[in-house]
Amino acid sequence: MNYLALILSLSLFTFDIAVAVKHENFKTCDQSGFCKRNRAYADRATASGSSWIPPYNLDPATISVKKGQLTGTILKTLEEGSGPVRLPLTVSFLESGVARVTVDEEKRQKGEIELRHGSSARKERWTGLQDWTIVGGLTVDQRVSGTPEKDRTIISYGPAKKFKAVIKHSPFSIDFLRDKEIQIKFNAKGMMSMEHWRPKIDREVKEGETPAPEPTEDESTWWEESFGGNTDTKPRGPESIGLDIVFPGYEHVYGIPEHASPLSLKETRGGSGQYDQPYRLYNSDVFEYEMDTPMTLYGAIPLMQAHRKDSTVGVFWLNAAETWIDIVKTKSSSNPLSLGIGGTTDTQTHWFSENGLLDVFVFLGPTPKDIIQPYSELTGYSQMPQYFALGFHQCRWNYVTDEDIKDVDRKFDKAKIPYDVIWLDIEYTEGKKYFTWDKDNFPNPIGMQNQLDEHGRKLVVIIDPHIKNEGNYPVVDALKAQNLGVNNKENSLFEGWCWPGSSHWIDAFNPSALKWWKSLFAYSNFAGTTPNTFLWNDMNEPSVFNGPETTMPKDNLHFGNWEHRDVHNVNGLTFVNATYEALLARDDPKHQRRPFVLTRSFFAGSQRQGAMWTGDNLASWSHLEASIPMLLNQNIAGFSFSGADVGGFFGNPSKELQLRWFQAGAFYPFFRAHAHIDSRRREPYLIGPEYIEPVTQALRLRYSLLPAWYTAFRSAATTGEPVMRPMFYVHPSDEAGFAIDDQFYVGDSGLLVKPALKEGQTSVDIYLPPDAIPYYDYFTYQQYIGKGSTVHLDAPLTGKTPVLMRGGHILARKDRPRRSSALMKHDPFTLVIVLDDGGNAKGDLYIDDGESFEFQKGAFIHRQFTFSSSSQQAADTPAVLASTDLSSFGSSTKVIKTFLSDMKDVRVEKIIIIGAPARWEGKQEVLIMEDGQGEKKVGFLWKKGEGGRANWAVVRDPSVGVGRSWRVEI
Repeated sequence: MNYLALILSLSLFTFDIAVAVKHENFKTCDQSGFCKRNRAYADRATASGSSWIPPYNLDPATISVKKGQLTGTILKTLEEGSGPVRLPLTVSFLESGVARVTVDEEKRQKGEIELRHGSSARKERWTGLQDWTIVGGLTVDQRVSGTPEKDRTIISYGPAKKFKAVIKHSPFSIDFLRDKEIQIKFNAKGMMSMEHWRPKIDREVKEGETPAPEPTEDESTWWEESFGGNTDTKPRGPESIGLDIVFPGYEHVYGIPEHASPLSLKETRGGSGQYDQPYRLYNSDVFEYEMDTPMTLYGAIPLMQAHRKDSTVGVFWLNAAETWIDIVKTKSSSNPLSLGIGGTTDTQTHWFSENGLLDVFVFLGPTPKDIIQPYSELTGYSQMPQYFALGFHQCRWNYVTDEDIKDVDRKFDKAKIPYDVIWLDIEYTEGKKYFTWDKDNFPNPIGMQNQLDEHGRKLVVIIDPHIKNEGNYPVVDALKAQNLGVNNKENSLFEGWCWPGSSHWIDAFNPSALKWWKSLFAYSNFAGTTPNTFLWNDMNEPSVFNGPETTMPKDNLHFGNWEHRDVHNVNGLTFVNATYEALLARDDPKHQRRPFVLTRSFFAGSQRQGAMWTGDNLASWSHLEASIPMLLNQNIAGFSFSGADVGGFFGNPSKELQLRWFQAGAFYPFFRAHAHIDSRRREPYLIGPEYIEPVTQALRLRYSLLPAWYTAFRSAATTGEPVMRPMFYVHPSDEAGFAIDDQFYVGDSGLLVKPALKEGQTSVDIYLPPDAIPYYDYFTYQQYIGKGSTVHLDAPLTGKTPVLMRGGHILARKDRPRRSSALMKHDPFTLVIVLDDGGNAKGDLYIDDGESFEFQKGAFIHRQFTFSSSSQQAADTPAVLASTDLSSFGSSTKVIKTFLSDMKDVRVEKIIIIGAPARWEGKQEVLIMEDGQGEKKVGFLWKKGEGGRANWAVVRDPSVGVGRSWRVEI
């Protein structure tokens, strides 16, 4: 939600009127002092060409290589001729094959600086970000070797020592090589910058004094900076960091969410179809954000991947301050006469942050998985969500009473539309005071939740970080009394304006505040909540309506006297962490359930805590279209549990747009419809008779595929692999797919999805990679072999979402329609076997109790299915489908036995084989062998495909246990 939205909504008769983002509320690079300075420095370096001499040199006398690390001191030469600035350098080589480069500033590190304005702020550059972001993967590889030479130090590291870091001393730079080829270059363009501490020189000349020399740099924003009526006092002076990072031979770079821009990132220095502003990372509450722009949004993950044919590399810029990234691509020809044909493209990036350490992790691949897996080891794997969280969520600002909630619940059932969660926005509270209920409109929240619980449904309520500043409100009284809030620059409690009016903000960096926050969620303290109540954290950038750029002043102070500028982008993560811990604390430690928390603001590591959504989007076709690349970038940046508001938050979607959004949203990892308080009611059962059937089909398709979604999330939670996978990730050799961002795969299921995203669209063209693997229409079994071209699929408005199945995969689904996912728990499974060009397929299925942490003790079922049926086999050689156990826990513990006992009667009721060979025609039964059950024969039906459709076959009710080992012979 957004303050400007509330004001504007009161003045508009209809939300169909478009209200653009207010650019004047947010800085451009020219209005951000350090961004302007770093860009100017880069321009100066570029214009100087070979005559440019970077002022940073690694002192050879200080270099030491031991125990997996190189340490030394970089000396920054000053133009004014004074002594060099000492910058401690550490390069760590981790067991994962990742390298980490960290540069600090000795004077600040030792506290040998003076703060202006009597500030209480810390003098050091913030080193605490690692404590919030990094959870593992930092063990150094003590086997690395390297010896300083005259002008460089070469370190061999990584798997089989195939990686090298060539650290040049003067000027300082690093080349990272894999298999003897340079993959990434640091400071190759000489744009490294670390603004050192210096005292402010008073240039006011008094009588008899000698004037101070004129500055050689623009100091206008060194000591203070004003924007939007607020003045940032900058007690530590200028302190930005910058570094150019070049990816030689790489044309495509991805990541650095969150932006409403394409998957393959654009250049930012102008040119046809390119941007003229850098990509900005500064978590902000942006009203009705625009499309195709590098403008900042609600979250920041400073992970970038570069990709070319068969090679992926990446960097992770560990810094929580305001950050900008410039991107420039240069093409070179291998032959001057080739007119660019056969040349290569280098992508040059320039990163700069307002302050903090220069701290960069380097990933040398070579596959996309080799980037995301070690990154996830560092920052944490995606949370394994509760099963209900993958169902459909119904939300609006606001359902007005508990009877309203119960009525919506009944109408979903009447329409036979499944859903799992209904949401309450801020109006459920008493006067926007969190941890309270409006007693007039929600007199019986327990009774309301009891009705939801009848069908296994849940309730989510919103709680934001701003606490209403009002007398006789125990929550704010405690925050004040115990000093648990964020302070202003004078180190007094900060007061700002948000939904409740005058507000204070919890400081989630404070361990005492975390302890207090956890106590507020106890069922005895938050009366009216139940174990089926979960949480939504909005406005946690933080959004401050009367603050600069609608957020908190940078010179505010957090716990430990760190300035807000130090921690801004990770602030939202700390608040969600507090809520996550609170949901854990409210349950008996012996019976804890996985929390569900939705966040708008996020940083690297937020994936450990729950889900995110793309914020306050608009009911427009452009916002629907943009949601796919936005979510793809989230997924490859390690945050798979992501979605966009179905239907658009602002405005009133046409019925066509609403239907198309449901069809696309059914393939978002997080699937929620949401709407503004002034928009029309638009629950799916209200869409009208012409559209309700395809909307229902889209929702039922989501529910039938929940086993495949849950299995994909298991992979994300254990390997980091994305749930939504772009073409380049699945087909890293296919250059034609590297920029495609309107179609995607669902995990490793083989499902290839391309929703219809344009108004009036009745068909889609799906690009298929250049191999011989067949694809089949999910609904009709129509066969396609793309061989590097597009295939045309009908997508009538009232039809089904275009979905293809790639040969070689096996996926599990549940075909019995239910009211919620909880009611499907013991339903039987259908296995869909999609044969490749060799007659083979494989897949897996993961099942646990869907709510507890018992899976960590082995209480789960994880089966691998393999199908072998070579087209060259003799007619009397059986094809075999086998189910084998992927769990290494066994079944000896009480926890495991209890779970397996609960699942013992869950069976596979149907097996569908697509691409079934003609030699099966006439076969009427197949042989089944199941552990502990002996052999049996069951019915079999083979069907000939007509009109381009594949042959298919069905094994009728094999009744094999989903958790047992078995085989089917055909």
